[in-house]
Amino acid sequence: MQKIFPDADAALAGLLFDGMLIAAGGFGLCGIPERLIDALERAGTKRLRVASNNAGIDGVGLGRLLRSRQIARMISSYVGENKEFERQYLAGEIEVEFCPQGTLAERMRAGGAGIPGFYTRTGVGTLVAENKDHKEFDGETFILERGIVADLAIIKAWKADTAGNLLFRKTARNFNVPAGMCGRVTVAEVEEIVPTGTLDPDGIHLPAVFVQRILCGAPYDKRIEFRTTRPRETA
Repeated sequence: MQKIFPDADAALAGLLFDGMLIAAGGFGLCGIPERLIDALERAGTKRLRVASNNAGIDGVGLGRLLRSRQIARMISSYVGENKEFERQYLAGEIEVEFCPQGTLAERMRAGGAGIPGFYTRTGVGTLVAENKDHKEFDGETFILERGIVADLAIIKAWKADTAGNLLFRKTARNFNVPAGMCGRVTVAEVEEIVPTGTLDPDGIHLPAVFVQRILCGAPYDKRIEFRTTRPRETA
């Protein structure tokens, strides 16, 4: 299978439809699939349901799709950095399913592993547990969470080989791996593509079996969510 595509628009060609569920990797602005998000904005696909740890910030990352009103529902654990997200939610213009961070990662991983659901203690006794099945194990209460299987997963990696095996750098690894696992089709943008056999097999973070399409999106600018400074000290 030829997995390498020249750009993000080509990599998404034939995959998009209104109302689809997308799993998006990244943590804050770290490891977000910027080129693929830009291509989604250009495509204009509507009523998207997006499962992602967060929604970026205003005008950056998934914040671009919020600005263009392409997202109808977010499944997220944290949404506090995006004023437009807040405005749309309070105005009833977008649906939000809040999901604890670890639970969201496990829902993606479970979906990728073919596990339709699992029981967890996280969220018991809170709004998260409403309308979910409760079960007792060893005298403690657990709630049922469903695995996520997305129509499309968009992720960002550091390196890929031509077969589609991926390596991530540091914090960028955490949500990109489970998001990449749970997509019926997974598209990865990477900073570098190397020949198959170059990467250490014991160091692969996401095997090629989960990845259908890759593109090189370099170069990237380093973005900072909050730039915190102090006054310059004078002698």
